[in-house]
Amino acid sequence: MSPLINLMDYESAAGERLAPMVHGYFASGSDDQITLRENRHAWQALRLRPRSFVDVSRVDMSTAVLGQPVSAPILVAPMAFQQMAHEEGERATVQGTGRFGSVYILSTISNVPMEQVCAAATGPVWFQLYVDRDRDLALGLIRRAEKAGCKALVLTVDTPRIGNRESDVRDRFVMPADLRLPNLRHDGVALTQASEAPGSALARFAADSLDPSLTWKDLEWFASQTSLPVVAKGIVRADDAQRAVDHGASALVVSNHGGRQLDTTVPTAWALPEVVAQVGARAEVYVDGGIRRGTDVLKAVSLGARAVLVGRPVLWGLALSGSEGVNRVLSILRQELELAMTLSGSPNLAACTEDLIWSKRMVHEHERVRS
Repeated sequence: MSPLINLMDYESAAGERLAPMVHGYFASGSDDQITLRENRHAWQALRLRPRSFVDVSRVDMSTAVLGQPVSAPILVAPMAFQQMAHEEGERATVQGTGRFGSVYILSTISNVPMEQVCAAATGPVWFQLYVDRDRDLALGLIRRAEKAGCKALVLTVDTPRIGNRESDVRDRFVMPADLRLPNLRHDGVALTQASEAPGSALARFAADSLDPSLTWKDLEWFASQTSLPVVAKGIVRADDAQRAVDHGASALVVSNHGGRQLDTTVPTAWALPEVVAQVGARAEVYVDGGIRRGTDVLKAVSLGARAVLVGRPVLWGLALSGSEGVNRVLSILRQELELAMTLSGSPNLAACTEDLIWSKRMVHEHERVRS
């Protein structure tokens, strides 16, 4: 077997390891998967303008998110059903993330109880909340997260319903019968139950459970119900970024749910600058979607992101070698970031500024001069 030297190698190897239905669930997007592809392409299309003759004998990638120090601006995104990838599931992922020195964001749809995940953690854990129609259930999850030691509440705002994930429909996705979801009603047993009709058990469960009536007032209400800082995940517009901050969010995640919700949504690399410009220093801004190289992280930070969230590549590492695979995937990305910062003349994250990016304004000016 060839050595796994980048995140795409891990993706390919995991695709051979995982069962087709499981791989389809993790890897696919919605409808024609245009946003899924363009998330990646948008980062690739940005061009860098490296500085010369800068002392980069030491490169510092460390930062802090919501006051919590991390070894690099790379966090682990919330992801569901992790025991479908590895028997240790979320427990292994939080251990690998802690070894790397960063924040693990635990999904509501976790196969391992949040208390066990937090007990296994050696770094900060944030809890991601899907809001159930039963508001008492949602509040109960917040109280459990607080008691377990979670350091922030991540409220997903882009999921009134599940997007049309055709891979799951074709595969008639169900969670394996031996798994449970201890943060959901009845341990999520409904998600193990197949139907004679085509469709996904997750989509059916979400249609019955997720609250589609949420408004910005609900974000404000949730922020008032917890002492934890609240992160609004799923922002792609400046006006929504403003509303999120006005209603109590301490941080935002520029995200289109990894291309799994509304297809043809703007790629996150395009959405990030307007969100950063709108909120300024009033809230930290993170971004996810298509981050696969250290140069992607460099570009995101240069465009104003405090940190990036990485999802699927972490799952590929988990599937191949548990917590060690998680740590290895994150470490590869950090090594690539260190080299990208070195070669761009950026000895620390403060030096990763917008002038490193060859912008459309520069292209227009170049064309004007030529004419």
